[in-house]
Amino acid sequence: MAADNTSVIEFILTGLTNHPELQIPLFFLFLGFYTVTIMGNLGLITLIGLNSHLHIPMYFFLFNLSFIDFSFSTAIIPKMLMSFVSKKNIISYAGCMTQLFFFCFFVFSESFILSAMAYDRYVAICKPLLYTVTMSPQVCLLLSLGVYGMGVFGAMAHTGNIVFLTFCAGNIVNHYMCDILPLLELSCSSSYINVLVVFIVVTIGIGMPIVAIFISYGFILASIFHIRSTEGRSKAFNTCSSHIIAVSLFFGSGAFMYLKPPSVLPLEQGKVSSLFYTIVVPMFNPLIYSLRNKDVKFALKKTLRRITFS
Repeated sequence: MAADNTSVIEFILTGLTNHPELQIPLFFLFLGFYTVTIMGNLGLITLIGLNSHLHIPMYFFLFNLSFIDFSFSTAIIPKMLMSFVSKKNIISYAGCMTQLFFFCFFVFSESFILSAMAYDRYVAICKPLLYTVTMSPQVCLLLSLGVYGMGVFGAMAHTGNIVFLTFCAGNIVNHYMCDILPLLELSCSSSYINVLVVFIVVTIGIGMPIVAIFISYGFILASIFHIRSTEGRSKAFNTCSSHIIAVSLFFGSGAFMYLKPPSVLPLEQGKVSSLFYTIVVPMFNPLIYSLRNKDVKFALKKTLRRITFS
């Protein structure tokens, strides 16, 4: 495939910065971020798996979110860390396309798992008596299949769009990963159609989940305003607050990066903004859901007690 579509057999990733004095400090900083991300997400996955009282739809989706965040970080950060300690951070053409595929897959999957979580909160707050029936195991399974199905769609659309480009203007990618916009800039056959495909696919990946989330929270807010007790309203808001924070961080940083033309946001600045949804969001999600969730705190204490007594 590489030989038919490009004269480039490998790319050089420039990394996050060109300042030598910052390389080692940044290596340890992002290694720390990656460690927290791995421990947080794997810890949440383990807690949900070991505690039967967390085997409900809300935590089923949180389990999937943690799995996506863990995989997302692993697809990006190890290669990024290499750029801080190696003179030339080389990645093969096939390796670049593979990283791009999984990057797009997990970005799309995270977008749609967040919308599935919003729907779950809508059913829990607006239709509590029908919650068990509406969010049955079969429905949860179908929603998760839809989430990963959209992930495959987004990954194939973006990767297919890039694979058919010709790279003859050089092989230096101005990024710490194989992202869509730097590869389009590097290609000598990139056209208006390629850019339009990117915009349409990204709009689907961000637009559809955002619309679903806004509709869900519109109904949730209407339902909350009909709750007479202050305690009931507070409980409903607390149920949604963690999800709202996660949604704001992920979609805010993603939209800022991809839904603006390159002239408004140069790639050099785009590298910095992409750190939010590739590194910061996967690291913060387990912290947000564990520190603000009584059930997760209880499960953590229960699990630690088991380990202590054993």
